[in-house]
Amino acid sequence: MVLRSYKRLGDGDYSVFLAPFLWSFLMLLNNLKLLFMSKNNKFHEKVYLIVSKIPCGKVATYGQIADLIYAYGRARQVGWALRRLKLPSTVPWHRVINSKGEITMRLSRNGTDWMQKELLINEGIKFNSKMKIDIKKYLWRPNK
Repeated sequence: MVLRSYKRLGDGDYSVFLAPFLWSFLMLLNNLKLLFMSKNNKFHEKVYLIVSKIPCGKVATYGQIADLIYAYGRARQVGWALRRLKLPSTVPWHRVINSKGEITMRLSRNGTDWMQKELLINEGIKFNSKMKIDIKKYLWRPNK
């Protein structure tokens, strides 16, 4: 009788078994990225074009930008597009806020949230004590 030692689950490195699967999965993700890249670039260009039209001293919401480019319900993607801008930028990204009239504050923004606040204050936009903007007063209305 020949005794063989087999590793039980949890006893070691199974990267040998997972490597081909992971490699295939990563290649699939890369192909999907390439497939949708041109669509995303067009989406980003539309976002940047509309955001560039927001005048000094006015703000727009992520959802408003999405609606203006006929991408209803894609407010989050508008935020992602603006986040991909290289700073400093000629696109006035700081004039886009959330629907509550607030700057979206996140650690992952690496200080651009505070930069956004300063840029808006420099344009004459006032914040209340809760860091909110009077959306009725400062909201950009492109048709008027």
